[in-house]
Amino acid sequence: MSEKKRERFSSRLGFILVSAGCAIGIGNVWKFPYLCGQFGGATFMLIYLCFLIILGIPVLTCELAMGRAAQKSAAKAFNVLEKPETSWHHLKWITLIGCYLLMMYYTTVAGWILAYCFQHIKGDFVGATTEQVSAAFGNLLGNTGYMTFWTLFVCVIGVIVVSIGMEKGVEKVNKFMMVCLLLLIVILAIRSVTLDGAEAGLRFYLIPNMEQLKTIGIGNILFAAMSQSFFTLSLGIGAMLIFGSYIEKDRSLAGEAVTITALDTFVAVMSGFIIIPACFAFGLQPDSGPNLIFVTIPNLFTQMPGGQLWGALFFLFLSFASMTTITAVMENIAAFTSEQFGWTRKKSISINGILIAILSLPCVFGYNIWSSFQPIGEGSAILDLEDFIVSNNLLPLGSLAFVLFCTRRYGWGWANFINEVNSGKGLKFPYRIGGYMSYGLPIVIIILYLKGYYDKFAPMGTAPLIGWMIFALILIGFILFCATYKKKPNN
Repeated sequence: MSEKKRERFSSRLGFILVSAGCAIGIGNVWKFPYLCGQFGGATFMLIYLCFLIILGIPVLTCELAMGRAAQKSAAKAFNVLEKPETSWHHLKWITLIGCYLLMMYYTTVAGWILAYCFQHIKGDFVGATTEQVSAAFGNLLGNTGYMTFWTLFVCVIGVIVVSIGMEKGVEKVNKFMMVCLLLLIVILAIRSVTLDGAEAGLRFYLIPNMEQLKTIGIGNILFAAMSQSFFTLSLGIGAMLIFGSYIEKDRSLAGEAVTITALDTFVAVMSGFIIIPACFAFGLQPDSGPNLIFVTIPNLFTQMPGGQLWGALFFLFLSFASMTTITAVMENIAAFTSEQFGWTRKKSISINGILIAILSLPCVFGYNIWSSFQPIGEGSAILDLEDFIVSNNLLPLGSLAFVLFCTRRYGWGWANFINEVNSGKGLKFPYRIGGYMSYGLPIVIIILYLKGYYDKFAPMGTAPLIGWMIFALILIGFILFCATYKKKPNN
């Protein structure tokens, strides 16, 4: 029986918008603005942009190239491309675990966003005091049933879109949401930067202050910027690899990677233009962390003329951003399990939809009935643990695995990689940076990864630091083992 013909994007625009939609999400409009506020504004953004160029684009190119060459998801891409008797294929499980863990808390945060969009449309925050707005988020977190409803609602939407198919479902819906997202973000940014008092926020956001490197710590800023460069592009867990398998060879992949990264960065930077100048205009703190868009921003809209409308538009924009990622990652999980276990698409979507819904509940419970469980320090929740495993571990280490595979002689190999990347018209990937890709980039990832662990756990004391550093070294060791182990051929 012949293999079923692989689905394709209907156009290059569809590929760009869906791939960018996977990359564009709450990492751009939830995480980037608060990290920018916490780590020095323009100082953080400058370092972040550098990491996108030296880390983000090369790793993204690796994922797209593997997908297009293998015409498979991460479940089979390593198997198709690896040399005989090597062990690279074991690394595929990082991608599945990473996608699942990402969905386990991403669905909860997306649920918060949809709930706030609904509440702003209803006018729940009209005339509310600062204390009432701040209490509203705490009430949301503490209401187990309400949070569960919105989390499961997000899962259902994702399942419905993916079940329609890649072209008619994921591509068509994501193209619509991406166009709406880009229109809304420009409107909101113009409104924010024209507020009285926004000038101070623009200075903070656009003019680097090198003194902040000493105050905040260069290591903290570097690791935050590196983690965000992986998180914002959904790199290291095969989420972008699957879309490479749906495109033709008529365009070179370096140009496509640059276009996707540019679109993703545009949304992140514009999100900063929405949030940071508005915070300064109304005397609110842009460094309030993850609560920024659920406490600080609603307070902003209560003070702004027409706040109900602007608040509804803002959370509608966030809803589009989060759902593009939800549907894209669900597509990746469905494709992985279909290829790995031989399931039909319908069976894969049904089983994974149920599993994702069930596994999303611990994150919900972590803020109410399981709130006493603080896994990585006082004040942390289950979401923080899941985000730590994904953002601080699987994304950088998965990226390390993709880079090593594409450049090592016993992996896919640099020559095969560069030939695939440069097939078609468009921007070419420079052959002469092979040394940087083979040695420089992996070393940078490992150093920054370990440095981040040190900065995070050193304040907790010697014992926790040693324990977590051993855990980090074990993860690195597993990847390096898969990268170097080669079975002896049978006689």
